[in-house]
Amino acid sequence: MYTVTLQDYPQLPEELRLQAERRYARTLEKALGGTEGLAAAYKAWSWAEESLDEISEEDRSLALRWQRAAIKAAQEGFAALGETDTAYFEVRLER
Repeated sequence: MYTVTLQDYPQLPEELRLQAERRYARTLEKALGGTEGLAAAYKAWSWAEESLDEISEEDRSLALRWQRAAIKAAQEGFAALGETDTAYFEVRLER
């Protein structure tokens, strides 16, 4: 499981925020093959971002898939809202 929250979007009605979060999550899941694929790609991306060590080719591929999917998901999430300089979507995996 995971949660998506829209952060730092000024003065946004609750229903519009929830719709944007759902669009973002739906796009991620579609691009990454559901919740399991999403979790694996997110973990690989996080590891790649934080690691000073070399990562495996498989993890590198997953991290790149996450990056592409997250960009597309953000475009979908912001589609009805318009982007701002400060707003972003935060994904948190539940342990």
